[in-house]
Amino acid sequence: MSAYIDARTLPGGTVLSPDIAIVGGGPAGISLALALADTKLNVLLLESGGRDFDSNIQSLYAGAASGVPYAALDAGRLRFLGGGTNHWGGWCRPMDEIDFEARDWIAHSGWPFPRKALEPYFPRAQTLVEAGAWTYDGSGDAIASAKGPVLPLGKGGVYTSWFQFSKMRGDVLPTQFGKRYEENLRRAAHVTPLLHANVTAIRLAPDASRVDHLDVATLNASGGIGTRLTVKPRVTVLACGGMENVRLLLASNDVMKPGLGNQNGLVGRFFADNPIPRDVATLVSFSGALAPFYASNLAMDNGAILRATFAPTAEFRRARKLAGSLSTVEQPVTLDETGTAAVVTTAIALGVDASRARAYSLGCGIELKPDPDRRLTLTGERDALGLPRLKLHMTLSDEDFARFRLTLAELGRQLLASKAGMLRINCSTREEWLKNMDWGHHHLGTTRMHVDPKQGVVNADGQVHGVPNLYIAGSGVFPSYSASNPTMNLVALTLRLGDHLKKVAA
Repeated sequence: MSAYIDARTLPGGTVLSPDIAIVGGGPAGISLALALADTKLNVLLLESGGRDFDSNIQSLYAGAASGVPYAALDAGRLRFLGGGTNHWGGWCRPMDEIDFEARDWIAHSGWPFPRKALEPYFPRAQTLVEAGAWTYDGSGDAIASAKGPVLPLGKGGVYTSWFQFSKMRGDVLPTQFGKRYEENLRRAAHVTPLLHANVTAIRLAPDASRVDHLDVATLNASGGIGTRLTVKPRVTVLACGGMENVRLLLASNDVMKPGLGNQNGLVGRFFADNPIPRDVATLVSFSGALAPFYASNLAMDNGAILRATFAPTAEFRRARKLAGSLSTVEQPVTLDETGTAAVVTTAIALGVDASRARAYSLGCGIELKPDPDRRLTLTGERDALGLPRLKLHMTLSDEDFARFRLTLAELGRQLLASKAGMLRINCSTREEWLKNMDWGHHHLGTTRMHVDPKQGVVNADGQVHGVPNLYIAGSGVFPSYSASNPTMNLVALTLRLGDHLKKVAA
C-alpha cells in the first residue's frame, strides 16, 4: 500500500523493512522514487519535514562557518518535502562536454564518464523540471530571434548560450517537486513517503560489510526527540543534499571511526558552490536596447522560457586554461561622464552611430576549481536530535577570478570586433570581486565521485566505496562542477542511478 505516512503517528519501536530507503525528499530523492515507481521494489522515501516549512525542523540545519564569508548553513537549504526546489530560481542548462573532462590545468577535475553517459537521461530530467522543449544551444538563437535580435559577437572564444527555466502548471515559476509530484508519489503502488522522519544514524553490520539499519527519530511539539523508529532496507540511498549527506556519513562512526566512506578523509572535502558576483562589468550596446531575452526570462512560441547568457567555448577554455562561466545581463545602468566619453570616442573610432547606446550591468556564475581545503567538518555542538552540527570552511582563490576576467576581456574584444558594443570590466582586486558577492546555493562536491577510493567517496554508480548497499544521489557527488546550475543535471544523474538500482536491487 502506498500512502503518505506521518512518522509521528507510528508507535515507538516500529521497524520498517523496504527494499530501498531513500533519505531525503528533495529533487534527487523524489526523482529517484519516481524512477523506481514502475518496479515491484518497495521504496520508502524518508523526509525530515512535512509538506510545509517548519522553523523547528529548519533549525536542524544551523551550523558554523569560517574563511570567506558565505551564506548561513540554514539559509540556502529548505527542510521540507521538495527540498531546494521550494526556493530555486528554475535556471536549467546541461553541463558541457568539457565539464566532464579531466583538465590538466584544473587539479582534481574530471568525471569517471563523459557527458554522453547522461545524455539518455536528459529528456526525462527536462520533463521532470518542466523546462519545456529542449532548446539550449542547438536552436536557441533561431528561436529567440523571433523576439528580437541576438547581439552580434565577432569571431572568438565567447558565444551566446541559453538558459531555460522550469515552469509549473498554471505558469507558476518554478516547479516545486514536493507539490508538483505529491499525487504521483501517492499513486505509486510501491512507494511510501514517510514525513517528519529524521535519520539520525546509519548503522553498519558489525563487520562493516554493509548497512544494517537506519536510526530514525521525529521531533515532538516542543522541538525535542519524539518517536524513535528503525528502518532495515536492503539498499540505502542518501539524497539529503551536499551538506546533510556529509553530516550523516561523518556522524555514523560507531563501526568505522572516521565515518562512513571516510577511510581516506574525503567526506566533506571539495565543497563548492557557484559564486555569483554582481556588477562585474558594464556592457554597452551601440544600437540601443537589447532584446528582452537578455535581461529577463522570455516565453518562446515553442513553450520554452529562455534567457541569453555569454559562455566561453570549449576551445577557448582549453587554449587559455579557463574554467566555466556564464555571464548574464542584469539591469540597465546610467553611464557617468567618463563612460559616456568612452562610448563616443570608441564609436567614432569604429565608425558607428552610438546615439542610441544603452548600458547594462553584467552578473555571472563562475565554476570554482576543486579545493580539498574547502570543506565541511563536524563541531561539538549538537542539534535537537543529538547530531553534531556542521562547520564550513570556505575558500575562494584569486585564480578563480583571474580566469573569469580573461573571459570577460574576450567578450569585450568580440563586441568591438563586431562593432556592436563595448565592455568595461568593473572588478580587478579581490575586494572588488567580493564586494557584491552572491551565491548560487549549489552544494557540490562533498562526496565526490571517482573510480579510485583514494580520490573519491563514491564510485561511478554513486555507491559509497567499501559499503556495497549504500549510495549517494545529488550534486554532492559531482567531482568537478561546471558553471551550469546543477538541478537538471543532478536529476539526470539520479535517473541513471535509478537504472542501476533496478538491476542490483531486483
